[in-house]
Amino acid sequence: MTDHDDDQWPGLTGDQDGTVLGTIKQKLIDTKEQWARDGRGQSGEAAPAKGPDKPRLPPGQRLTQDFPVLDLGIQPPIAPDEWRLTVSGLVDNPIDWGWADFHDQPHVDIVTDIHCVTTWSRYDNRWQGISGPQFLSVVQPRADAKYMVFHAHDGYTTNVPVKVFNDDEVILAHTWNGEPISRAHGGPIRPIIPKLYLWKSAKWVKHITFLDKDAPGFWEVRGYHNDADPWKEERYG
Repeated sequence: MTDHDDDQWPGLTGDQDGTVLGTIKQKLIDTKEQWARDGRGQSGEAAPAKGPDKPRLPPGQRLTQDFPVLDLGIQPPIAPDEWRLTVSGLVDNPIDWGWADFHDQPHVDIVTDIHCVTTWSRYDNRWQGISGPQFLSVVQPRADAKYMVFHAHDGYTTNVPVKVFNDDEVILAHTWNGEPISRAHGGPIRPIIPKLYLWKSAKWVKHITFLDKDAPGFWEVRGYHNDADPWKEERYG
């Protein structure tokens, strides 16, 4: 048993002052677990070649101009002046940031594609925020820190290798296409890890733990692939 088991995942979740925010969509969770068992959306295509011939659209994906909203039934209302991000575990500089601390960091503008396991992709998303490498340079993971676990205000968790987060295309973003990231899309700040399916880019993140061993998160223990590489079509595993 891990700290991601169901007995750690209540049906109702509160914000910082304990206000109930909503009810978990158990039917949605059951449906997505069934998708994993059925292999829904798998194209069966071989993984594309790496390098300049690698296609922009991963196997089994379709383009959209929309930005679909997917969640578990809870959209925590987190005002910027209430927002905090804490970091613990195998780091030399555990942080406790508020909004001003975040904005004191060097910021970047990047443009990336995003790919959802539900088979939609969206090209040319413009983000502003702190790059993954910059964030890591601040918290200073120790040599034995191999994994990061993101903990969100709605109870959600997901896991990512530190080496994957240490990428110039990764960002802790506060802005999408020139506008603050909305509450529905995980604002005011969320990580974006474009080389993985979007469920790894957790919404409403409040805490990040650095570990020496892997700790699969909410969807990873419910039939979804631990690595989530869209070009290898690692939807389920």
